[in-house]
Amino acid sequence: MSIIICPGIHEPDLTESFKVGLLDMVADGAIAYNSANILVYPGKDVLVLSALQILQFLRDCSINSLKSPIIFISFSAGVVGAIGAAHLWQLLGGSVKAFIAIDGWGVPLQGNFPIHRMSHDYFTHWSSSLLGSGQNNFYAQPAVDHLFMWQCLTKSCSASTLQSVQGWWVDSLIEISPPKGYLTAAEFLLMLLKRYEAN
Repeated sequence: MSIIICPGIHEPDLTESFKVGLLDMVADGAIAYNSANILVYPGKDVLVLSALQILQFLRDCSINSLKSPIIFISFSAGVVGAIGAAHLWQLLGGSVKAFIAIDGWGVPLQGNFPIHRMSHDYFTHWSSSLLGSGQNNFYAQPAVDHLFMWQCLTKSCSASTLQSVQGWWVDSLIEISPPKGYLTAAEFLLMLLKRYEAN
């Protein structure tokens, strides 16, 4: 299984830090992902919007086979290109294990694969959910800045900063009471990755 990180329009070093933070997080959570199967789409500026460019990147990376499952983690404008690439990958016979959109405000999300949204505030969660979302979503409460949702999982964030990005685990527009209804953004993401590693 591979994780494909599709960043937004921001400094590339933030995405590299996100990847390092993700590797640390999965190592601490005893999940079997490593740097070989966590790939970062290198597109910059408007190229993050291009599903075709992301698809070409997947093919260039020689993903083992179309049947090898992929988890997409995308942020902001990168959600636009990533959701298109996920659909194209499936049309070619590929397997999309899950799609995680971090602050993809205003991006319609539909698909026959699991979709999860993580939002920096309740308004973004609520208004984006109107355009489609799956089960098990997250929104920060109290709200944080948009870019901070991407930064909060990086190695450069302190442990106290990570713990400060807390919020609600919800099911679509209806809040539910799962075992951990209120948790950190990092805990929520790790929970999803553990689920899809096990399936």
